[in-house]
Amino acid sequence: MAEGDAELADLYRDVLLDYYRSRAHKGKLEPHDVRGHGVSPICGDEIEITATRQGDRLDKLRFDGHGCVISQASSAMMAEAVEGKSVPEVLKLVEAFGDFMVRRGPMDQMPAELEETKALEGVRKFPARVKCAMLSWNVLRLGLQQGAAEYQELGDREGT
Repeated sequence: MAEGDAELADLYRDVLLDYYRSRAHKGKLEPHDVRGHGVSPICGDEIEITATRQGDRLDKLRFDGHGCVISQASSAMMAEAVEGKSVPEVLKLVEAFGDFMVRRGPMDQMPAELEETKALEGVRKFPARVKCAMLSWNVLRLGLQQGAAEYQELGDREGT
């Protein structure tokens, strides 16, 4: 490994540890408009996401649960990137992160909001660890989809 590569790896490791240790965006929101929960059967990481909405925007987002440095850091990065964004923008960011992690898309095509997630690039070499990084993003997507279905069902019952 070249000296520059080792320095970059150390920097990324520090970024991940900083996000892992951060208390920002941790916890649960009550009441909440969006809720998602997921457990990785591979490693037992567990994430619950709660969010409040202002119109079509995610006003606040919190995550709770336990897991490895990768899943917790990725959750914190996700919360930071999506809070305040519209639901369509959030879904585009979730898709872009999946392109980067799962389909190994190029880093230079990542949206600016996902700059910090580049620290997870090394994880892509380990498929089981990619699942750790993707857990909260998948939980958020499913929570938003479930919430949209519930809103539609409520509208159908109310005749809207």
